[in-house]
Amino acid sequence: MAATQPFTMDTGAVPWPLNAWYVIAWDHEVKRSLLPRTICGERVVIYRQPEGRVVALQDACWHRLLPLSKGHLQDDGSLVCGYHGLVYDARGRCNHMPSQDTINPSACVRSYPVVEQHRFVWIWMGDPALADPACVPDLHWNHDPAWAGDGELIHVNCDYRLVIDNLMDLTHETFVHGSSIGNRAVAEAPFDVTHGERFATVTRWMRDIEAPPFWAGQLGKSGKVDRWQIIRFEAPCTVTIDVGVAPTGTGAPEGDRSQGVNGFVLNTITPATANTCHYFWAFVRNYRLDEQSLTTELRQGVSGIFREDEIILEAQQKAIEANPGKLFYNLNIDAGSMWARRKLDRMIAADRGGSIAEAAE
Repeated sequence: MAATQPFTMDTGAVPWPLNAWYVIAWDHEVKRSLLPRTICGERVVIYRQPEGRVVALQDACWHRLLPLSKGHLQDDGSLVCGYHGLVYDARGRCNHMPSQDTINPSACVRSYPVVEQHRFVWIWMGDPALADPACVPDLHWNHDPAWAGDGELIHVNCDYRLVIDNLMDLTHETFVHGSSIGNRAVAEAPFDVTHGERFATVTRWMRDIEAPPFWAGQLGKSGKVDRWQIIRFEAPCTVTIDVGVAPTGTGAPEGDRSQGVNGFVLNTITPATANTCHYFWAFVRNYRLDEQSLTTELRQGVSGIFREDEIILEAQQKAIEANPGKLFYNLNIDAGSMWARRKLDRMIAADRGGSIAEAAE
C-alpha cells in the first residue's frame, strides 16, 4: 500500500469486524451484579454466575425490550427482567414467565461467547461457531510475574480506528506529550515497518539522545541514552508497544537491555458505536517489581499522558463529522497505521463474505 494513498473515514457499512475477540471489561469490573456495555453497536449485559463464570447476554428482554441490566440477579444466577419478571438462565433461555405455565419456545436472548484472559474479559460478537479462545490476542505481560503494572479503561468519543492510528504513529509524542515522553528525536528518528497476515510492526530506535523527562526519571542515570519503540498491531484492535531506554553504548540496540529500563504499553480498543469506543490500556515494567507505590504512580502518570491523547482524538472526531467525505492524505509516518487499516478492511470484508480490491503495494 502506497503511503500517499488517500482514504476517507466515511463508511456506508458497519466499520468493524464481528468475528473477532474484543475486550468488554477488566476482570475486576465484572461482579455478581449487572454491568451494561455497548459493543460493536449492540447492547450487552455481563455478570458472574455464583461459581464465578462470566455470562454475557443481549441487553434487551425478549418481551418488551427493556434492558435486562435494569433487572436483578437471583441467588442461583438467573437474571430477572425488571419490567415483567421474565427469568433468563445463563444461556439466555427464558425459564419462567409470570402468570403462565407454558414457556414460549422463542423466548430467549442472545448469549455471547466470553473468555477471561490476561486480566481482561473478551467477548465474541460474531458467529459463535468461530469463537476460538486460542485466537485471543496476546497480552500475557499483563499477568506475567516477571512484569508489574496496571491500567485503566477510557471511554473515548471517537471512531476506534483513530485510536489505532494514534498508537501506530508515535511521532505525535513530540508535539502532544513534550513535557513527559516526547522530544524532537521521536519525530526525526528513522523507522522500519514490517507486516504479516494479521500483524504490522513499526520499529524505531533513537540513538545517543537526551532522555525525555519520564524516561530520565525511570532510568535514574545521567547521560545520553538509546531509546526504542517497537509497536506491534494485532488485528483487529490490539497494539503492544515495547518501550525503554538504556545508557548509550551499553548494547541495547544489539539486544542487551540489561543496563536500561523496559516497559510495555498494552492497548486494546473495542468499538462501541460508530463514533465512540472503549480503550483498555496498561503499562507494565520489568524493574522494581515489588514497589506498589511505583505501579500506582506510573498508572496515574500514564493516565495523564493518555488524557492528552483523548483531547486530540475527540477534537479530531468532531472535525471529521464537520467535514463529511473529506479525503485524508498520508505521510511516510502513517505507514504503520495504513497497514493496520488494510488488515481491518480485510477482516470486515471477510465478515460480509466478500473481498476488497488489492491496493497498490
